[in-house]
Amino acid sequence: MRALISSLEERLDAPTAKGLAQAVSRAIRDQALRPGDQLPPIRRLAAELMMSPTTVSAAWQLLARSGTIRSDGRRGTTVAPSARGGERYSRALRHESPVHLDLSTGIPDSALLPALVPVLSVLHDPATPSSYLDDPVLHDLRAELERDWPYAADDLLVVDGAMDALDLLTRVLLRPGDLVLVEDPGFPPLLDLLEDRGADVVGVPLEDDGLQLGRVQELLERRPAAVVIQPRGQNPTGISMSAAKARRLAELLRGQDCVVVEDDSSGPIATSAPISLGTWIPEQVLHIRSFSKSHGPDLRIAALSGPDALLAPVRHARAIGQGWTSRLLQRVLTGLLRDEACARGIEQARAEYARRRQLVVAGLERHGIEVPGTEGLNIWVPVRDEAAAVLRLASQGIAVTPGSPFSVEHVTGPEGHVRVTTGLVREHHAELADLIADAAKAGTWTAQHR
Repeated sequence: MRALISSLEERLDAPTAKGLAQAVSRAIRDQALRPGDQLPPIRRLAAELMMSPTTVSAAWQLLARSGTIRSDGRRGTTVAPSARGGERYSRALRHESPVHLDLSTGIPDSALLPALVPVLSVLHDPATPSSYLDDPVLHDLRAELERDWPYAADDLLVVDGAMDALDLLTRVLLRPGDLVLVEDPGFPPLLDLLEDRGADVVGVPLEDDGLQLGRVQELLERRPAAVVIQPRGQNPTGISMSAAKARRLAELLRGQDCVVVEDDSSGPIATSAPISLGTWIPEQVLHIRSFSKSHGPDLRIAALSGPDALLAPVRHARAIGQGWTSRLLQRVLTGLLRDEACARGIEQARAEYARRRQLVVAGLERHGIEVPGTEGLNIWVPVRDEAAAVLRLASQGIAVTPGSPFSVEHVTGPEGHVRVTTGLVREHHAELADLIADAAKAGTWTAQHR
C-alpha cells in the first residue's frame, strides 16, 4: 500500500481534488495501478499526502463519476475494470453455431413495424433548431405523449431510447455503493449498467403480478437508493404488475428516500393498460416509455417523466452532453402517433404478438410446462439443464437465450431457464413448442428433484 501511495505522490501536481484525480488516472495509464487494485482508505491517504479527507473524498467522487474507480463492498474502493460492462449482455447474445431461427434477440418483428415512408414524405420542413437553447421536446410530441401517460407528471423529457434514459438516471442519481433493488430475473444490460456504476444490486423475486412485496419490505431496512422495475411485459418473464400490487408497492415506498425507476419497455405493444406508481407517489417516480418495440428500434426514442427535483440533474447532464434528441426523429414519432393507419397497425401488431405468445405457451402446456407472465415478446421457460437445452435447440437450428445472464445472483447447478422470443415466431408454433419442450427435458434433474 505504501508503494501505491508513493506512486500517487510522484504524479500529484496540485493538492486539490482535481489534481489527485489526475494523479490516479496517470497511475492507471502508466500501469502503476491496475484494474481490481484496492485504493487506500480516504483518511490514510489524506494523512500521507497532507491533504484533507474532504479533498480526497471529492477526488474519489470525480473518479467514480467517470467510471475510473468503484466501491466494491467490503473490499473498499478499487480501480474499475478497463473493459467495462456488457458481460451479461454479451453472454446472453452469444451463439456457438449458425442458426436458421434466431429467437434469442428479444427484438420486434420487422414485418409488424409501421411503414415510415408515408410519414417521412410529408416532412417538407426538417425543423432544425434555430438555437441550442430551443425546447428539447417538440410541443406536438409532448401533447401526444401526455394523452395516455399513466399519471400526471411534472414534466416530460425525450431521450435516445430506454437504455439512454437508464444510463442518464444511474449516472446522475446513484453513487458507488448505493443499494438498488431490481427484479430477479432482470434485464442483462440494466444489470451490467448498475454493476458498472458500482451499485450494490439486490434481486427481488417476481410473483404473478409483480415484485414480491415481503422481500421489498425486508430490504427497506437497508435503505435502498432506488427500485427499478418493468411494469408491463417484464423482460424476460412477460409478467405485468397489477394495479393492486402497484398501489401496495407505492404504500411501502411512500416517504422513503428511494427513487422508483419504471422502464415500460413494452410500451404501445403491451396488451395491459399503462400503469405507474406515479399515480400514488409522483414525487418519487421516474417513468420511461420506449417506442423501440412498437415503432422501430432505429428511431432511438423514449420518453421520460418525473418530478422537477429528479429531472433537473438529468437535464443538466443532457445539456452538457448530447443536448437533445433529434427534432427530426421527434417529428417522425409525432407523425406516427397521429397517423390513423399507423395506429391500426400497432393494434394489429399488439394482437399478433399476443397470439404468437399464446400459441407457443399453449403448446408447452400440453407438455406440462408452465411459463409465467401474460404478455410481451418473450417467454421464460423452466428447463432441467440450461446448457443442454440451449445446445439441443441450437443443434436444430434454433437459438434461444440462456437464463443465467438474467439472474441477479449466480445459481449453482444445471437447472435454469431459457428465454424464447415468441414475437418472432410467424408460423409452426405447435412444432416449435414441441422442440422447446424436448429441450426443456434434456439433461438430468438434480438430486432434490429425483
